[in-house]
Amino acid sequence: MEFNYFLPVNIVFGSGKVLETGELTKPYGKKALIVTGRSSAKKSGLYDKVNDSLKAAGLETALFDKVSQNPLTTTAQEGADFAKANGCDVVVAIGGGSIMDCAKAIAFLSKNEGDINDYIYNRLTSDDALPLILIPTTCGTGSEGNGFAVLTNPDNGDKKSLRCNAIVAKVSIVDPECMMTMPKKVLASVTFDALCHNIEAYTSKIAQPLTDAMSIYAIELIANNLVSVYNGTGSKKEWENITMASTIGGMVINTAGVTIAHGMEHPASGLKDIVHGQGLAALTPIVIEASYKGNEEKFAKIAKIFGGESAADCADKIRELLKSIDLECKLSDLGIAAEDISWMAENCMKVSAASIANNPVVFTQEEIAELYRKAL
Repeated sequence: MEFNYFLPVNIVFGSGKVLETGELTKPYGKKALIVTGRSSAKKSGLYDKVNDSLKAAGLETALFDKVSQNPLTTTAQEGADFAKANGCDVVVAIGGGSIMDCAKAIAFLSKNEGDINDYIYNRLTSDDALPLILIPTTCGTGSEGNGFAVLTNPDNGDKKSLRCNAIVAKVSIVDPECMMTMPKKVLASVTFDALCHNIEAYTSKIAQPLTDAMSIYAIELIANNLVSVYNGTGSKKEWENITMASTIGGMVINTAGVTIAHGMEHPASGLKDIVHGQGLAALTPIVIEASYKGNEEKFAKIAKIFGGESAADCADKIRELLKSIDLECKLSDLGIAAEDISWMAENCMKVSAASIANNPVVFTQEEIAELYRKAL
């Protein structure tokens, strides 16, 4: 047995920890760029808590609040220009995966010249960025636990990740209380994304013992806690459990990667700006049905966690979960049409080569197109 595991992230986990943001950020800079979406962090009061904590610790602050769902490479560049113009030397992100990913790219572009697409496709490389403090407000992407930043190029629809250790957070403040203002629809979508991260890392061809141990634990946490939290009966402990599962999901994909469900979803949301978790809901059962024979032992273990008996049950058990959190959908429900399939399959081969290779069964472009058709 041989494997390498390296993940230089400092996770500070616990209720109320967001109030320590200032002291946790203070070692890394004197002026913080706070990155948020357009309104939710302000409406929830979390922006004020973070800003007040930073100022109480002696830091100056500036706000960049232009990040949207499926963040754009152009928005990241705009944020980096703003950070440099305002003399910011540390980046603090408050939000879900889109905000955290865009903040990572802003921190990276603040220290590196050139087109970020060249770094995404490894035509240029760098391991330098402003220090990052991440505060997730959704238990979904796990971006607080890895060195990935998924961005969409508005010029061609490519949705692909910038990857390097420089954008691993210096501190990730994971406070379950920050999750509790999510609408139910958002909770369902983001937590299903977290589940997919863990399933895909567990079944990936480059999985290894440490990621297996963490991902199967996180799958159990979601299976045992998501529905009650979604139904509004979840305890604080149950919120903590799904939050922990989300962070673990981000950590395991940093090492074991994702597989073809994520690889196929990125072209769909790159093309139509759909909600990532909904795209995964449309694709994942179809992908599992086509993939489980590539690793029946692992898919059987997942199925049993959700009440099934064998690998062949896994897709239907995931469908039952989706139904219980009102997330069942088809690609056609999300605006994808049959005439989009050819472009998506081609784009999948372009932007998701690693995800295709990691899948238990490796599909051709034609087979990927057929999977898209089944998901319509």
